[in-house]
Amino acid sequence: MSARELDEKSYHQFRTFLEQQCGIVLGEKKQYLVKSRLAPLMGKFDVSSLGELVTRTLSPVERQLRAAVIDAMTTNETLWFRDDYPFKLLQNKLLPDFANRQTPVKIWSAASSSGQEPYSIAMSVLEYQQRNPGAFMRGVQVIGTDISSTMLEHCKYGHYDSLALARGLSAERKRQFFENGDNGMLKVKDQVKKMVSFRPLNLLNSYSLMGRFDIVFCRNVLIYFSPEIKAQIISQIHGTLNKGGYLFLGASESLSGLSDNFNMLRCNPGIVYQKK
Repeated sequence: MSARELDEKSYHQFRTFLEQQCGIVLGEKKQYLVKSRLAPLMGKFDVSSLGELVTRTLSPVERQLRAAVIDAMTTNETLWFRDDYPFKLLQNKLLPDFANRQTPVKIWSAASSSGQEPYSIAMSVLEYQQRNPGAFMRGVQVIGTDISSTMLEHCKYGHYDSLALARGLSAERKRQFFENGDNGMLKVKDQVKKMVSFRPLNLLNSYSLMGRFDIVFCRNVLIYFSPEIKAQIISQIHGTLNKGGYLFLGASESLSGLSDNFNMLRCNPGIVYQKK
């Protein structure tokens, strides 16, 4: 067996570890995914095989390695304004509901990955304010969370290369919301960055320190979890939402069989859920 291959026993042990640590459920035949994500760590941690890397990862004393492995398995580059419709709904339906609020509006991006979603939310708010001067006099706060410390640092840095910028970002938005950064990259302008903050959060843990929100984006996240963990996450998100608050899920996700505490609002296009 190649040093970069994983036997069935090691793969099964790693699947169990990953689900226990961060809720992600790997399928029966996803060894290729583990290999592609973890092989780059072999040299960094001076191990000769993927099996040895997994064995060391299972040891509680290997805290640095464990963190790097979870980082590698949860890192996922995403798109700007992914699927488009949630951001149109945000601008056309949801933001008008909150525009005259006398307290700050709070929006949570529950898996901010490399930062595209929370920054896209902030850009949507700024575009709305340009069309509606005087809206949100008390401000809008966008909070992005992720389990990956590497991704959170990337988010805070706010610099993106040409490849990342080509994924879902229009030329007009690039011109309006970005400026020249380091090493030929573009960086998010301060007017966008000052609206967004980032913090670490494992969705399996308590959300009690997160506070309350008016809108939550938890998109393309639930697909990685078991039904029981999905229901637990949705229940906790429900607890963070203010009365009448809104929840966005991914285009292929639904609350069917997970929660009866939301009303599903069919819009044109797309769906959003509102807390009962």
